[in-house]
Amino acid sequence: MSTSTSPLAQPFPALPAIPGVSLRVARARYKNWDRCDLTFVTLDEGTSVAGVLTSSKCPSPEVEWCRKALVLGKARALVVNAGNSNAFTGNRGRAAVEAIAARTAQHLGCDPSDVFVSSTGVIGVPLPIEKAEAGLDAAYTAEPCAWEDAAATIMTTDTFAKGAVTTAVVDGRTVTLAGIIKGSGMIAPDMATMLGFIFTDAAVDPVFLQRALSEANGATFSCITVDGDTSTSDTVLAFATGKAGNAPLTSDEDAGADAFRAALADLCRQLALLVVRDGEGAQKLIEITVEGAESDRSAHRIAMSIANSPLVKTAIAGEDANWGRVVMAVGKAGEPAERDKLAIRFGTTQVARDGLAVDGYDEAPVAAHLKGQEIEIGVDLGLGEGRATVWTCDLTHGYISINADYRS
Repeated sequence: MSTSTSPLAQPFPALPAIPGVSLRVARARYKNWDRCDLTFVTLDEGTSVAGVLTSSKCPSPEVEWCRKALVLGKARALVVNAGNSNAFTGNRGRAAVEAIAARTAQHLGCDPSDVFVSSTGVIGVPLPIEKAEAGLDAAYTAEPCAWEDAAATIMTTDTFAKGAVTTAVVDGRTVTLAGIIKGSGMIAPDMATMLGFIFTDAAVDPVFLQRALSEANGATFSCITVDGDTSTSDTVLAFATGKAGNAPLTSDEDAGADAFRAALADLCRQLALLVVRDGEGAQKLIEITVEGAESDRSAHRIAMSIANSPLVKTAIAGEDANWGRVVMAVGKAGEPAERDKLAIRFGTTQVARDGLAVDGYDEAPVAAHLKGQEIEIGVDLGLGEGRATVWTCDLTHGYISINADYRS
């Protein structure tokens, strides 16, 4: 965990208690650090669950465990380990996940398949079962903690705890959605982000919850990148306790279904942007909008090509109005584009149109825009109706320092 807080950090919000959710933390001592590193969340019976998991072909045993458990659609507990991702650890890693689920199930009197497990940290080191079990025992008997404590406990290289909240009216009742997330580096998900956990007191059928989460993910967690690297452990889970007392949401025709989906999408967007704001070494948040593409998918791929370009990201870090690097990133994306229809803007200033610099282009307003902390880049391909927005951060010396020293 970094000792220098990101200049883009946001204060942790006041998150209300979610009925049916209890948070506890403990020190499993997975690393030689003086902090809590195990989060233990208990969920009342009747809680439904949905999730999106990494598309990595080298997933952690935790991801494989969650993928199987999600099929059942019910949950009683969540365990999150920080400091050790337990990925690429073979049978020893799988045994650790099974032991965590079994120990938790023993405490709660539930099935191991009702327990969801996530881990984050160094790859290739088996999670020590004895430390995990001791940490679980300590957490089970600990006093419930605040949201910010739980958010801080799941951190690794993060520089600030991240949380968000929103509400919706469903079936005449106000339901609350709250979430915590961790993520700073190895962020370029195809489906999720590092580790994110969403809790609501709404009653939601797991199939509907899965559809809503997958849709929200497509416009949020799948639209952020810090460094172009997809983690072995990326996980976002949503838990619905049903304690609000609304008629369970099962389809888009149900009262409040649209409001719930909108609130979930809003919460996911808040959480996703917090991750980008804490990108390793980040000094600037960059929003990239591509329009006029042949399809939304094509626009997304072009936007991600720009967002993942080291040349674009370092130019922003240096506050250099080098729009030629954006042209480069568009051209290499492998998507339909015509040079002489391309238009580019920085902030509200048009810098290029019809394949060349605009007449009388004045770099001064662009330079002023780049001195800010929040940067906008717009691209219009002039080909169709496709549109996408993605978010990234600049690439600084801080990123190199953090990752060069990560294991030390």
